[in-house]
Amino acid sequence: MSVVMSAPNGISSMSSSMTMSAPPSASSTPPPSAPPRQMYRKTVQTTIQAVAPETIRFTPSTTAAPGAHPYEDPTISFGSAQSKQIIEDASRLLQEGKCVAFPTETVYGLGADATSSDAVQSIFAAKSRPLDNPLIVHIASLKQLRRLLPGPFTPAKLPLLSTPPLNEEIIPEVYLPLIEKFWPGPLTILLPMGPTCSLSSNVTAGQPTFAARMPQHPIALALAAVSGLPLAAPSANASGKPSPTIAAHVWTDLAGKLPLIIDGGSASVGLESTVVDGLRFPPVVLRPGGISIEELRSVGGVWAHTVVARRTDEDSAAAPRAPGMKYKHYSPRAGVVLYEVGAEPPSANQLTRSNNTRIGILRTRTWPEGFAARNLAAYIKEGGQVGEETEIIEESLGTDGKDIGRALFRALRWLDEKEVDVIHVEGIEETDEGLAVMNRLGKAASVVVRNVQ
Repeated sequence: MSVVMSAPNGISSMSSSMTMSAPPSASSTPPPSAPPRQMYRKTVQTTIQAVAPETIRFTPSTTAAPGAHPYEDPTISFGSAQSKQIIEDASRLLQEGKCVAFPTETVYGLGADATSSDAVQSIFAAKSRPLDNPLIVHIASLKQLRRLLPGPFTPAKLPLLSTPPLNEEIIPEVYLPLIEKFWPGPLTILLPMGPTCSLSSNVTAGQPTFAARMPQHPIALALAAVSGLPLAAPSANASGKPSPTIAAHVWTDLAGKLPLIIDGGSASVGLESTVVDGLRFPPVVLRPGGISIEELRSVGGVWAHTVVARRTDEDSAAAPRAPGMKYKHYSPRAGVVLYEVGAEPPSANQLTRSNNTRIGILRTRTWPEGFAARNLAAYIKEGGQVGEETEIIEESLGTDGKDIGRALFRALRWLDEKEVDVIHVEGIEETDEGLAVMNRLGKAASVVVRNVQ
């Protein structure tokens, strides 16, 4: 019998035979030996093209009124002719009703024209996504957002507590403090659907509201700006799988189902946006994400009373009001065992249960490096039986909440590539970024080990 321990940093311990592996890095080319793809109606040729995000810049419009939001109607410029050409080519594909995958600061998105039912339907088909799961609309400016809302408008002023209400503003006033503080960024707001709204009904899945956000990533902003389209864009993965944080992840799931993947490097947040409903009191976080509930409450006013949607709301048989609420999500092929804070780490019996021979370990804040290998070594010394080639593949997600969120999906996909049988994950406290991390792990897990104390 040999115990094999693999670690991304090449440091391993407590093993009689070692192999070392690391998660895949961002790449502008597909893997050399990609697995065969399932047919998707008509298979299309998928290409990956790299764009350097720093070559795209947005500056406030010179005609914007004093005090207007910098993204009221910004001007886009390119520092690279190649980046400009790729964005223009991608925008033409979007205008033709095709899907394009692109990076955002949260995860990679699969975008299409949100006003075209056929284009939106192609998103659902490519992902095998349930039709009652609504999509988020991505916009590049407040001016673009207002085209989706009813009534006349004037440019939004940044809200100050000492100023009177902006009665002429058609963006619901409750959201203006959030827009000032968090846009562009990983925050999605729920807005009312007007009777003349141009969005496809497929975007909202029949709901009376639609979800919108202004992404921070220059490539996502550029596509919405240059195409002139609001872009419906869920994560660019096969439905239910871990969200993609590099272009290679998109290729693995969706090659042959879309013409273009834009590689803009790794996602900086690594978890999807926070979705909030401010059309009710108290405001509700429908999906935790890149903006924490503590950050929302710090805005003050009605947002000081923000609550998180109850799990009973998420598990309801009714159509979900926002993405990520209803269905099993973020799941690798291997079974995930989640250990809540304070629960004992897996024993040798738990590690080898169900004849698991390839065992994945994701550590965060308290599990010591190499503990699983030491547990198995002690178990064998005491006469326990372990398979001849039991392999432990271990990775640390870090200890900082932002680092853990950034690494989570990438690590789950890496362990899938290693063909592990089971993944044991150390959970973290559900505060700050931890709420979103545990939300994703809770939906991915098939077993949750609780702290009985």
